[in-house]
Amino acid sequence: MDSDEGSVLHGGFRLDAVAVAVLDQEGTILSWSAEAARLFRHDTAQAVGVPVWEMVSPQRECRSLVRAESSGVGHVTVGGRAVTLGVLPLPPGDRRVLLALDSTTASEWSQGISLFRALLGQDRIGVAIHDGEQRRLRTNAAPTLPDGPAALGDQWDAQLYEPDAEALRNLLADVMRTGAPVLGKVQSLRLAAAPTRQPRVASVSAFRLDDGDGVPDGVAVLTYDATKELRDRRHLALLRKAADRIGPSLDIRRTAQDLADVLMPGLGDLVTVDLSEGVLAGDNPSRTLGWGTPRLTRVAVAHEGDDWPAPLLGTGGDYPRLPDSAPLRSLQKGQTVTLTHRDLADALPSRELGDLLVPEGAKSVSVAPLLARGFGLGAVSVWRTDRSEPLDGDELGLLAEIASRAALGIDNARRYMREHRAAVSLQERLLPRAAADIAAVEAEGIYRPASGGADISGDWFDIVTLPSLRAALVIGDVIGHGLPATATMGRLRTAILTLADLELDPAEVLTRLDDLIQRLAAETPAEQKDAVGATCLYAVYDPIAGRCTLANAGQPPPVLITPDGTASFVESPPGPPLGVGGVPYQSVTLEPEPGSVLALFTDGLLALTDFDADAGLERVRERLASSWRPGAGLRDYGGSLLDALGEQQPRDDIALLMARTRVIPPSDTAAWQLPADPEAVAQARKLADDQLAAWGLEELSLTTELIVSELVTNAVRYAGGPVGLRLTRSSVLICEVSDPSNTQPRLVRAGDTDEGGRGLYIVAQCAQRWGSRYGRRGKTIWTEQALSDGPVGFPILMPEA
Repeated sequence: MDSDEGSVLHGGFRLDAVAVAVLDQEGTILSWSAEAARLFRHDTAQAVGVPVWEMVSPQRECRSLVRAESSGVGHVTVGGRAVTLGVLPLPPGDRRVLLALDSTTASEWSQGISLFRALLGQDRIGVAIHDGEQRRLRTNAAPTLPDGPAALGDQWDAQLYEPDAEALRNLLADVMRTGAPVLGKVQSLRLAAAPTRQPRVASVSAFRLDDGDGVPDGVAVLTYDATKELRDRRHLALLRKAADRIGPSLDIRRTAQDLADVLMPGLGDLVTVDLSEGVLAGDNPSRTLGWGTPRLTRVAVAHEGDDWPAPLLGTGGDYPRLPDSAPLRSLQKGQTVTLTHRDLADALPSRELGDLLVPEGAKSVSVAPLLARGFGLGAVSVWRTDRSEPLDGDELGLLAEIASRAALGIDNARRYMREHRAAVSLQERLLPRAAADIAAVEAEGIYRPASGGADISGDWFDIVTLPSLRAALVIGDVIGHGLPATATMGRLRTAILTLADLELDPAEVLTRLDDLIQRLAAETPAEQKDAVGATCLYAVYDPIAGRCTLANAGQPPPVLITPDGTASFVESPPGPPLGVGGVPYQSVTLEPEPGSVLALFTDGLLALTDFDADAGLERVRERLASSWRPGAGLRDYGGSLLDALGEQQPRDDIALLMARTRVIPPSDTAAWQLPADPEAVAQARKLADDQLAAWGLEELSLTTELIVSELVTNAVRYAGGPVGLRLTRSSVLICEVSDPSNTQPRLVRAGDTDEGGRGLYIVAQCAQRWGSRYGRRGKTIWTEQALSDGPVGFPILMPEA
């Protein structure tokens, strides 16, 4: 020990900070250290021979402590400073050693010792003291560290796998050099004897130790086993990842692939997903899983690398029939099973099965069934090739939970596929033929259902053949999606076909459809009323007059493309969607050039990627104009509008109807105006007979004369004049008689003695079809007769009794 100015250090303790005095039996000071002289403020000459208690307060406590026969500790005040005293008797009993220390320092030393002892007494926290050379001086041999007390000294890292040991050495060296502490650093502790085993993971905290003079002299390391905590965190993160990724897609294969991607590499090195063939078809699968009938198909795989290892069963391959085994029966009961390499060899006795189903280097596989709502959808297999241990209990539970969530997602996608397929099939069956080639128009309809995240809706088109060679063109869109929208579309189309037979003005047709939608809404539950409605455009084209009349209820305006390729919108009063009520619809009439194309489309066409909401209509018109080619087929022409989709599926249904107009040549029609005079009947017969002779249709003269005679007679007798007569030659012979009356003609059964009532019956017997339509003024009764090269028999005028 140095004298007054030196210091003696032991770790963080300054031994010369303790004041020392030798006392006699009565407490008189016999000798006195330099620290004692400083603490008590008396030098040796002043202190020797003086009772020590005279320098402290309270004196009585100090006197009792000094004169006691045994050692003791007390607390006194020296010059207003708290001091801790310790007295030790020296044999043979006539001497005492007094130790005095500032109370604050004494408390720090005591607490430090208590803390260190408490740390060393922990069995879950590892404590190790290393000197500046990284030699371990003290440790509690906690289980998080691979070595125990026998490893004290230079070989603390001998049992560790070298990369892990090197990482720990670098960590201690950095703390020793910089003094910056390390808190909670995750460090794997693989053993050198088994580096491929599942590593234990420690949370390491380290800080530098300085001696009493602040000179670094070691590092303290605290560790605890974080293996389970970190694994629980990884499992929770994997569950969150599974919840985020698995299920949003309504595509079965996409959902299965998401499942495989989530599990690799979180739980295994290679993952496969196999589903029942019924699931992929959208049908109800079997109640139990089968590795034979129904077959399983591999639909998703996940592994490291780009190339799938051959000859392992890949995506799209059918799972082979497996021999009966205990693991297979467990799977069929809905249990998750784990097989080691030896178990696999027993379950797959043939080499062909092993090569087909077991990846190279496989050490274990865990298979979880995919069960949802009591159905066995398939199975997911997690293989481990790099890690020797199979999935433990916690990991198997995690696999089962993720598989259960994925199974619900796959089953939702299966059910969606079934409903979507049913809706598409129903809607396609409800739609008319896509192509029509009639006297009025050449027409082509294109329907593209929504897919992906969207559901099928109620878009439709229709081409209705009307009397007198006319045609009705219809395009519409029902609000909502799925089967309800498809059913509503079917009801509307049926209603339109019925209304078309009445040959009403397009505005009147929409008005009646509006009433129908309101009745449907009234039948709908209150919470679903907002989903009942539709838009519709109804147009009637007359090829004889070359005139098109249309009315619009909320549809995009149609585009008219003239034979030279000029495309323009048809300006029509925009009516509200069907179901709004209270707003009348208006018809507009246009006379397109022969060979013009009328393009009708739903708003799904405006939702394509290339079209934005504001400029969509103009871009449709521009595309129609730019893609026009003389003589191009309507399907190809209409398909150019959908080329903007590319490989992308539409977000909403698209219905498109392209109609090229035709006109009846003037030479194939003849019209006359007759007065309301009985003599006009004979004149009408003569005009009709002459016209048929000019057309070479003399074989139709008898029946036509009867039809003309009866219709003109009724017009003259009941309606007044003028009376219009028109004959048109096409695929049929059409005879039309117009009058100014709106009275509905009726077919009645006349009695034997009745003088009248047989006219329309005669007309019905002579014609293939007959009917009437109404205009703004009056009505027109029409008939159609088939053109025939053979003789035509005279009709039976009265029904048989």
